[in-house]
Amino acid sequence: MIRHALLATALLLTGCASHEGRPSNARIGSVGPVAVTVTRDFVYTPAHWPQPLKADLYKPAGNGPFPAVVMIHGGGWEGRSRDDMNDISQRVAERGYVVLNMSYRFAPQWHFPAQLQDVQQAIIWLREHASDLNVLKNRIGAWGYSAGAHLAALAGVTSPDDKWFVEGTRVQAVVAGGTPVDLRYYKNGPLTNGLIGASYERNPDLWREASPLALVSGDDPPMFLYHGTFDITVGDNNAHAMYQALNANGIPAELYLMRGLEHLSTFIVDRPVDNGIDFLDLYLRTAQPKLTGRSDEAGSIRR
Repeated sequence: MIRHALLATALLLTGCASHEGRPSNARIGSVGPVAVTVTRDFVYTPAHWPQPLKADLYKPAGNGPFPAVVMIHGGGWEGRSRDDMNDISQRVAERGYVVLNMSYRFAPQWHFPAQLQDVQQAIIWLREHASDLNVLKNRIGAWGYSAGAHLAALAGVTSPDDKWFVEGTRVQAVVAGGTPVDLRYYKNGPLTNGLIGASYERNPDLWREASPLALVSGDDPPMFLYHGTFDITVGDNNAHAMYQALNANGIPAELYLMRGLEHLSTFIVDRPVDNGIDFLDLYLRTAQPKLTGRSDEAGSIRR
């Protein structure tokens, strides 16, 4: 009942949106919808991983080759499940993408960078199986919401000069909704402290390394940011700050703001998802992607 009420309110407000940075050559609905097959509950982590992790694989009909997307759920880094992203995964796959909808290790049992390393391993898995799946190794994106958006953005901006970079884990596009872009905004938050495992005063460098905003550089992939303007869980100042930083570094970026929507209602409405897929079409399907570093070989994760 609560979800239906939120959805009804959100639908009334979906016309109240602003969209900055959308290029004139953006295309809508360039593929699909196509049929999708789903393989559930397979382990994508190698045998030596600290905790076996499962994912669901969505594969569109056809012979490809396909671009691919790693899908990352939210939940404050300490809960929820990849089931939250089932609908978005299905919709992205129907537009001709192979989608890996992943689980990751939870805080506070596992501290950063464990969650980033899980995302990196999911990217490596896709590249290692690219031939079997007919996936284009250099056309892989990351998509997340809330804590998952933080991890998607972090995977996008972690580059060879950064401490936690792993060869073969760069992506060519990021879609991030309701994103906490700088954990230092939340130095006293129980969720951020649970993720980091140390106070900001004790380890400020680690807080910086876990903050996508702090790592933006000129070799980062294009990024689509969407956010609700009434989001009091993760303020839309996060999206504005990230958009400005990307622009300042010459990175193609779009900022899609849903006026009057808060954290949950922004997640459940359709229009940001439709625009996010259009964004992926532009950078992963219809245009030569902005290649960032060597992205066609799997690497190894430092743990």
